[in-house]
Amino acid sequence: MEKQRAAIDQKARTLVRRELWGGLVFLVIQTAGFMRLTFWELTWDVMEPVCFYLTSIYFMASYAFFLRTSKEPSFQGFYLSRFTAKQKQLLKLYNFDLKRYSELQKSLLPAFIFSGANHIV
Repeated sequence: MEKQRAAIDQKARTLVRRELWGGLVFLVIQTAGFMRLTFWELTWDVMEPVCFYLTSIYFMASYAFFLRTSKEPSFQGFYLSRFTAKQKQLLKLYNFDLKRYSELQKSLLPAFIFSGANHIV
């Protein structure tokens, strides 16, 4: 079960990292598009309110994220939130018995701690 759990966690990490890279690509494209609109198509007088409202929307989304998850609206907070969501989704998809896994971990943990193997951790 430990190997299956590790594989699920790794897949969740990979999926979240892809989401984060996708977010970066989106922001780069958005910034490039705004630069294009600001300096070639339109003017700063037109784009300033657009940028202000978009920044306000991002702030509101961060605030909503905090209200929903009670986690800091930071990159790490977002990563942890998405990782947990993906992990739960994959655990359900692979029919992983989390209750049984936790029970086995609890029953084996005292033996591991008192065996002198805890220096490995």
